[in-house]
Amino acid sequence: MARQRKKKGRPVSGWVILDKPVGMGSTEAVSKIKWLFHADKAGHAGTLDPLASGMLPIALGEATKTVPYVQDGAKVYRFTVAWGEERTTDDLEGPVTRTSDKRPTEDEIRALLPNYTGVIMQVPPQFSAIKIAGERAYDVAREGGTLEIPAREIEIGRFDIVETTADGKTVFEVECGKGTYVRSLARDLGRDLGCFGYVADLRRTEVFPFTADDFVTLEQLEQAAPKREQPEEGRPLGPDADRFVALDALILDTGAGLESLPQVAVTDDTAAKLRLGNAVILRGRDAPLQADEACATARGKLVAIGAIEAGMFKPKRVFAG
Repeated sequence: MARQRKKKGRPVSGWVILDKPVGMGSTEAVSKIKWLFHADKAGHAGTLDPLASGMLPIALGEATKTVPYVQDGAKVYRFTVAWGEERTTDDLEGPVTRTSDKRPTEDEIRALLPNYTGVIMQVPPQFSAIKIAGERAYDVAREGGTLEIPAREIEIGRFDIVETTADGKTVFEVECGKGTYVRSLARDLGRDLGCFGYVADLRRTEVFPFTADDFVTLEQLEQAAPKREQPEEGRPLGPDADRFVALDALILDTGAGLESLPQVAVTDDTAAKLRLGNAVILRGRDAPLQADEACATARGKLVAIGAIEAGMFKPKRVFAG
């Protein structure tokens, strides 16, 4: 008889909207959050460079099933461009490759921004995770080589100047779709302006549907987490629900990342059928008849994601109660 794999953590589910500090990698952040929550499963919805700060949505448990929906959501970045230099990495990390004495005026920059809004083509940075012929661009770049990276279609919803700093840098805010490289925006703007440029500071402030109101810092999480060094008197040190109450209060519901999908409320009996993978007829005057994707919820908790065809909900992915 096959031995059942022992769970390595708690079956905790939901979203932690981490305000990632500069210097921490995305994978490192996920590992830290997983450890703090003693979670059995964790993942993030969109890499954030170590030199960048801000929003890194981290999914725990059942919420990992909803990661693709958050990854596809619009993102907002606030970033600072330093003019007069181009760097290998298009940010502070790499050595300078080109310089210019020219500095753009705000009017010159503003005149170019319409070229960077809507659906545009963009070439990702050489120092990126793009894979060409089986090789990661950043691996080749670190060895001193370059790859011919084809331009990709991206979408920029808005691109605004926030301010010009006292030392001549320009602060921007951009709302963009999946796959956009802010470092490439700085590089290309610098080239078009004839002065070169790179990202000197980068912060992600939103990943739809999450906003800055959902932020939680590493310090808040560490303060709320139970101490593991010594067991409480008369109680083993292992995971115990009441010890994690303060920490779990910082988690958003599993369904929080699915705001873009139609929501259908179902009864407990219907929820039980859906969780078994059974299709159900949606009842009620306001029940939708058709939808490529929708969420079924019971008592405000996510039950399933599925398609609605002729008034029948057909589950594609179900969630534990």
